[in-house]
Amino acid sequence: MKNIQGAVIGIIAAFCFTSGGFAQITLEQCYEKARANYPLIGRYDLIARTRDITLSNVGKANLPQVQLATKASYQSAVTEIPLDLEKLGIPGLGNIPSLSNDQYGVVIDVSQTVWDGGAVASKRAGVKAKSEAELGELEVDLYALRERINGLYFGVLLCDALLDQTRLFMDELQSNHDKIATYLNNGIANPDDLDAVKIEQLRADQTMTRIRYNRKSYVDILSAFLGEQLGEDVIFLRPEAEFSTFLDIRRPELDLFDARIKTLDAARNEINASVMPKFGLFLTGGYGKPGLNMLENKFATYYIGGVRLSWNIGSFLYTRRNSLNLIESSRNTLQTQRETFVFNTLLDKTGKENEIAKYRNLLQSDDKIIALRNSVKRSAEIKLAGGTFNATDLMREVIAEQLAKQDKIIHEIELMQAIYNLKFIINN
Repeated sequence: MKNIQGAVIGIIAAFCFTSGGFAQITLEQCYEKARANYPLIGRYDLIARTRDITLSNVGKANLPQVQLATKASYQSAVTEIPLDLEKLGIPGLGNIPSLSNDQYGVVIDVSQTVWDGGAVASKRAGVKAKSEAELGELEVDLYALRERINGLYFGVLLCDALLDQTRLFMDELQSNHDKIATYLNNGIANPDDLDAVKIEQLRADQTMTRIRYNRKSYVDILSAFLGEQLGEDVIFLRPEAEFSTFLDIRRPELDLFDARIKTLDAARNEINASVMPKFGLFLTGGYGKPGLNMLENKFATYYIGGVRLSWNIGSFLYTRRNSLNLIESSRNTLQTQRETFVFNTLLDKTGKENEIAKYRNLLQSDDKIIALRNSVKRSAEIKLAGGTFNATDLMREVIAEQLAKQDKIIHEIELMQAIYNLKFIINN
């Protein structure tokens, strides 16, 4: 029963999200959807299939190798033995017969490697290491999506917060408009005071329009990343603005560096295996004219079997050391790049931590500034009601308070974004 209820709730939640009614979305959901929708995600299967096919081909090197060769030739001269056996005292035999000028042959050669010096094993390890490096590169590209999603998501959050605050500001302007209209009827205010409020109302309306279009732009681009259109009524939930300063760097770039180093290690093992002796068995069967007996000028079958030992001593003596030195140089280069990446990442981490501290300090003074601005505005309203203040001066104080509230909103969103940018930097 619980499973059925859970399934029903899941279906209802999915319907609500797709239909747009009371839909909500989180930053983590945006990460997941953007990753699943990104075209590069298809490379995971391609890399895996390529690896499996290559491993299969490499493994077949241990199977018996069969080679078929045919030959038909005509030569202008053949080897002859110029001996007359009768003249040598061997009557009845005449001259030793010579081969014919046309010769034919079909040969099948079967060889089986018994010991390859570890060549196949090292090649398999190299294929796996290369596949891991390609997957690491793909993971780095997909991880970079998070930074772009952060900018869009927090852009929407900022627009939503500013829209809410601007609506409150417009309500306050309307309240002041109504009060000044009453003052005007009572002779306390004049028409210019009412016009001053109307100007700020028009400006606030322009601000609402500008923020709405900015929000739509963020949502449309984010929808393209997610692969689904987000409705205007989708609620973007604020993520938790908490983090720890004692965190290790776990970026996918570090895994990529490690994978590339493993690729170099596999290449080094391949070089060492390539200069080892090779031992195997072989069997050669043929049919042709002549056969193995070169003195018989007729078609015959034959076979040769045995063991074979081969060793490319030249590669061992001349090129192995240089090849290993090149790999070691590449390894040192990768290690330097890895250390440089960690160094720069730690610098970015320190910068973001200071930025977070800055916004937290700003937020502590924002509330004080808003309280003081509100006090000044209330005093101006009292003075306006008493006829000792005009609406233009009041609007200046109202706008100053509004800007102070907007500063706090911006600082709150910037704090959250800085925290999640820090999480991106260290992958936490």
